[in-house]
Amino acid sequence: MAAKKKSARKYGSAASKSVEREMKAMEHGTLKSGRSGKKVTNPRQAIAIGLSEARKAGAKVPPAPGKKSAKKAGAKKSSAKKSSK
Repeated sequence: MAAKKKSARKYGSAASKSVEREMKAMEHGTLKSGRSGKKVTNPRQAIAIGLSEARKAGAKVPPAPGKKSAKKAGAKKSSAKKSSK
């Protein structure tokens, strides 16, 4: 039998506290969406808001799916400029 490898936590405790706070706000009906200002009723959206706020605060949270880092985006732009000349 192969021993299971322990993995490091993906999310820090600050991130889980942020998500917990947003979930409670959603349950109380006080959580609003950013742009439209509508009341949030979907738990997944509440989790996404909590993780987004944790990222802005600098907590240990993996990057959002679909988001590319500035370093990678800059590398692509520079290589595109060189090839076009």
